[in-house]
Amino acid sequence: MKVPIITGPTACGKTDLSIALAQRMDGEIVCLDSRQIYKHLDIGTAKPSTQDMEKVTHHLFGFIEPSASYSAYDYRNDALSCIQKILSSGHMPILVGGTGLYIDCLMKGVIEVGSDYGLRKHLMRMEEESPGSLRKILFSIDSQSGERISENDIKRTVRAIEIYVLTGKKMSSLVNNTNVKSEFDFDIIVFDRDRKELYERIDRRTEDMLSQGMVMETSELIKRYPESCNALNTLGYKQIIAYLKGRMGYEEAVNRIKFETHHYARRQIIYFRRFQNARWINLSSKKDEEIKNELFDYIRRGK
Repeated sequence: MKVPIITGPTACGKTDLSIALAQRMDGEIVCLDSRQIYKHLDIGTAKPSTQDMEKVTHHLFGFIEPSASYSAYDYRNDALSCIQKILSSGHMPILVGGTGLYIDCLMKGVIEVGSDYGLRKHLMRMEEESPGSLRKILFSIDSQSGERISENDIKRTVRAIEIYVLTGKKMSSLVNNTNVKSEFDFDIIVFDRDRKELYERIDRRTEDMLSQGMVMETSELIKRYPESCNALNTLGYKQIIAYLKGRMGYEEAVNRIKFETHHYARRQIIYFRRFQNARWINLSSKKDEEIKNELFDYIRRGK
């Protein structure tokens, strides 16, 4: 049985369409987003609302503490276990989210590499003393991982450098060459939109997040967790933290969120193009009902 993966750039419209599909196919949604897994990061990650989660069963959303360490290896184990339980209950698992690395680790597996606390601490100190320095190091040793990892994701940047130092191998090569045979046959569906429309949607969603209370949400988060924890290095939260700490004006923070999210969406699209045999659907060219019918027929046929 093929297990559908619905992915696409941020703000393209994955949530609403996937919920409609799950309702129609007696499905349950599994998170495929490396930020929506965290507790308390709700508004700024565009996590499905309480009302959305009442429509269909959702899994792996908001179950990890922002200060906790959680790897792609951990995600693979949790997601595969979740998929098996959903199938055993007679329902359809539908994975939804925009984290390309998670798709890779589900399909190819992940090689476990140990960690070195002293090295991590040293790298973090380097980044604090010279912001952007780790990004330069990563591109010099593993440009493919540099393209995959968000510039805001310090944790994974450190991890990629750590893997190279400990093994002498690039993280991208370890992921690409694992070739672990998955017990499931994944069918990747990539949603996209015309670029101008996508950027307009990103900008509107940014404004919506702010009107819904993202500044207050961020303020509460930094009272409970250190600013340096991985979850708070998320696009959007990082800029709002800079505003709350007086390092950036409000308008500058908002404009930076929009601009950097445009850039992030471009990088996601480039990443998704690597998936061979993925089915691409341009949401700008079709009406929602037409897309729902097309998705339903496509997945039901298992083609």
